[in-house]
Amino acid sequence: MHLLSILVAAVSGFLVGGLWYGPVFGKAWQAARGLSDDAMKNANMPMIFGLTFALNLFSAFILDHTLSTYGAPGLNLSVMISGGVALGFIVPAIGVNYLFSRQSLRLFMIDAGYWLVIYSVMGVVFALL
Repeated sequence: MHLLSILVAAVSGFLVGGLWYGPVFGKAWQAARGLSDDAMKNANMPMIFGLTFALNLFSAFILDHTLSTYGAPGLNLSVMISGGVALGFIVPAIGVNYLFSRQSLRLFMIDAGYWLVIYSVMGVVFALL
């Protein structure tokens, strides 16, 4: 277990989320979700951010464990494994949920893209630290 790497990976995922759902895709995501500006303003943001960070920390912990089973993978392998986890497990799970809840392809692409990017970034963090 690499505590510093886990913490940095969780923080990096949190920061990617801030950019992804802020200036990069924030308005598109909000529209695809059907959320008004009032709904966004009235959310319990401390709880949302706190739980999001805790879940990112847990994901980083599990990813660290997964990568550790490969010894000390280099940058390329670490990113391939991390991206593979996102593409092989997270993206299909989101896809199934979005199909049954009849969410748009646009929303799926925004959310699935986020998970692919966050896991790839965490893979970079684990390879470099």
